[in-house]
Amino acid sequence: MGLTSNKVLMLAIVFAVVLFAGTVWLWPRLARQSWQAIGGRVGLLLTTQLAIFASVGLAANQAFGFYASWADLFGQENGQGVVVDHIAGGGANSPIQVVSTSRVVGVSSALPTVAGQVQKVDIIGRTTHVGTPAFVYLPPEYFQPQNRTRKFPVTVVLTGYPGTAQALVDKLNYPSTAQKLSKDGKMQPMILVMLRPTVAPPRDTECVDVPGGPQTESFFGKDLRDSVMAQYRVDKTPASWGIMGDSTGGYCALKIAMHYPKAYAAAVGLSPYYKAPIDPTTGDLFHGNKNLQNRANLFWAIQHLPAPETSLLVTSSKVGEHNYKDTLKFIKAVQDSNVTRISSMILPSGGHNFNTWRREIPSALQWMSTKLVSH
Repeated sequence: MGLTSNKVLMLAIVFAVVLFAGTVWLWPRLARQSWQAIGGRVGLLLTTQLAIFASVGLAANQAFGFYASWADLFGQENGQGVVVDHIAGGGANSPIQVVSTSRVVGVSSALPTVAGQVQKVDIIGRTTHVGTPAFVYLPPEYFQPQNRTRKFPVTVVLTGYPGTAQALVDKLNYPSTAQKLSKDGKMQPMILVMLRPTVAPPRDTECVDVPGGPQTESFFGKDLRDSVMAQYRVDKTPASWGIMGDSTGGYCALKIAMHYPKAYAAAVGLSPYYKAPIDPTTGDLFHGNKNLQNRANLFWAIQHLPAPETSLLVTSSKVGEHNYKDTLKFIKAVQDSNVTRISSMILPSGGHNFNTWRREIPSALQWMSTKLVSH
């Protein structure tokens, strides 16, 4: 049974409840001061606490999508060796292989042209050789005969670390939100390419081209666009491309748009931070390269590099978000550039979590829609 299986969660809860009841029942019998009785009490307490901790951890993972599988949890996933279902439109040499398709959750229709489609895909970067799974949302208009020559705008959507791409679909509800907004005339139809920035799990590369390691920034700045253009009806001009994400994904989105303004016309950072951390999950990202480290600091970049012609949206909360002061500083720094355009969405309160981002995503998608063009 998978890590995110409801059966696993229910078994863990039942096991914890049984252990708790057993502890209450056996405690009087273990009240003696012998080593056996003391050891029994310690064993029961530790086992019960571990069971409760496992139940809470599994429930949190279900809610926030930290890890997708047992292999992901234990650092055994490497993103390679996937089985591909070859279907029409994706040959053996295609940089995107479609694994499966499904309808958008919450949409019921017997006609495939009425509802949008979510494709589970595997993407391989031609130059970086980075391979990663992703989900692609295609709006209903993509399948309509009158739009067979139309090229649609694209928004790349990134999770936080160590989040899962699946969470973007069924926890943060990007496809259903985009489809509803489009149906209501609040945003234009667009393609969403949803994936996590962790292209070399379990390592957190912070979307950096690591010397001698994963070329993550180049993958998102170049290869990903080329792969999507080879598979779907999209335009290559930056005016048709946006990128957004939450937490680590928000930082990556802002950085990539600033570093590749000829690739992305707009970026949204939901609860982003503004420079790459160095910790046990990242390892040594820069290998002593001070220039690379500076480029990964968005405050340094906006002050020392040519200001990019792109539009940025950042979000935070006055209460509950640690990035609030840094966000205000970043807004001021971008305003001082007089070239890069910046907008903000500041909530009165909201934590660093899915609930907050679900409140921000509809407005963020509408903002993105105004920045992109279709052809």
